[in-house]
Amino acid sequence: MIDSEHRMLFDAINQLLDACATGSGRTQITQTAQFLADYVDQHFSDEEKLQRENEYPHYKSHHTFHIKYKEMIRNLSNEFKHSEVTVQKVGELNRLVSILISHIKSEDKRLANYLKGQDV
Repeated sequence: MIDSEHRMLFDAINQLLDACATGSGRTQITQTAQFLADYVDQHFSDEEKLQRENEYPHYKSHHTFHIKYKEMIRNLSNEFKHSEVTVQKVGELNRLVSILISHIKSEDKRLANYLKGQDV
């Protein structure tokens, strides 16, 4: 389930990149930001449930990251909805996406290893 949700994230990012390549990035970016805000709410909830069920020892730090990240992406999504798209906001979205991808590559991989019975 978690991997499937990760694929949804990468699909949304790829759709935005495709839209930018065809000149329709401005219309797609607001939708992508909203998707990301909704996505992290659901994905982080699913992930934390899995962590609690399996007594993941790094749950607290993972949860703290999730809370902060959800607030940042929700705030940015609201900015896209209520004001014009600027280069600064696009840069901020790029920064937040990079943070999320880094989190997936490190912390989520760490969780997967724990669930597989490997060292954490």
